[in-house]
Amino acid sequence: MRKSYRVKKESEFQRVFETHNSVANRKFIVYAMDKPGQIHFRVGISVGKKIGNAVHRNWVKRRIRQTVLELKEQIKPDCDFLVIARRSADQMSMAETKQHLTHALKLAHLINEH
Repeated sequence: MRKSYRVKKESEFQRVFETHNSVANRKFIVYAMDKPGQIHFRVGISVGKKIGNAVHRNWVKRRIRQTVLELKEQIKPDCDFLVIARRSADQMSMAETKQHLTHALKLAHLINEH
């Protein structure tokens, strides 16, 4: 995923957190912030140290990033959102990751249903 699709700076993360617009399921928490006029969505991914060592956390992040890439055409373009992995997210297969993340994004009304 290109850098233009990522929320990278701490201040940008905080701005999305401060909207208090969040939804959650058992595996992920999604914070969303509308940004009218934005060309495409931006996503920030956070995987805490409780999930494991750096190698394991990066493995979880890669799965989340791949899922977002696969859902790219369905995600609303005018928003920034954060995906926070819960502790139980590290034991999932790729298919389960996609299923649970899609569910969380639908709860947050970030996926355009066709």
